[in-house]
Amino acid sequence: MGDADITLRHLARRRPEDLVRAFVPEGHPVEVLGWVDSQVTSIERRLDKALRLRVDGEPRVLHVEFCFALRDDVPDRVFEYIGFLFAALRREDPGAPVPPIESVAVVLSGPKRRLPITGKRRIAWPGRPFSGVHFRVDAVYQRTIGELRARGSVLWLVFAPLARDATAAALREIVAEIHTRAASAEERAELYTALLVMATVDPWRHTLWKELVTMVEDKEEGLLRRTPIIGEMIIEAEQRGEQRGKQQAIVELLGRLFTRRLGRRPTAEEERSIAERARALGPGEVEDALLDLDREALTRWLAEPIRPS
Repeated sequence: MGDADITLRHLARRRPEDLVRAFVPEGHPVEVLGWVDSQVTSIERRLDKALRLRVDGEPRVLHVEFCFALRDDVPDRVFEYIGFLFAALRREDPGAPVPPIESVAVVLSGPKRRLPITGKRRIAWPGRPFSGVHFRVDAVYQRTIGELRARGSVLWLVFAPLARDATAAALREIVAEIHTRAASAEERAELYTALLVMATVDPWRHTLWKELVTMVEDKEEGLLRRTPIIGEMIIEAEQRGEQRGKQQAIVELLGRLFTRRLGRRPTAEEERSIAERARALGPGEVEDALLDLDREALTRWLAEPIRPS
């Protein structure tokens, strides 16, 4: 998911309590103990998406997976992750019971129809009892701004551009609310950057990105140009988008992500492949590949013929 995944993971690490509270039943006391940090991270680099908790005084683990869309491979990814996570927790304290694990897929875009509230990956033989993994689905893009506000944290306000009822007027209120509630100028910059990244996802075709940039700049003149890396990329993409169109701006963003991921600029052939895949498969598919594939696999993927998803 590229920039969206990086940005949301960063915010989640800054505000884990706000992330957790949305997924723990109301009225149950919860304590956040910290992020899972294990040697298994060298095998599965996404283990930093799991939090150790105490719910009603009992140990629990929460795994949150941010997904551009609920694609067919998401259940596979969740199942694989749970396997790595279970092994990591078991290795840390051999002989002790592994705490119960809950997985949540936070989905940023997809069809207008309601997504299921539960996903699953079945591995049992046909006709046999279920064996595999169930996980919760939080289709955050299908929420209203009111529902996001009801979660009670400024963290969830950054998802407002995804809301099905998002409007310029509503986002102006969100910008003002972030300005008031952020704990520091640094946090405001991070929250505004996440807000703008979410606006580029635009699952309902609200096309409010430019207006949102203007709102933030009106509220905090020059702030976006002072934010690190991601904020700079958004501004550059917006400026280039005015000259060469939004599609070219998206391709350039993906090229920048390629450079950060591989430590070099893409070749002319790789740039062409990125552009063609963004048009044919959608930028989200390319972002996922740039973030999830290792160097050799990514190079092979860009060289292969395009297979529609």
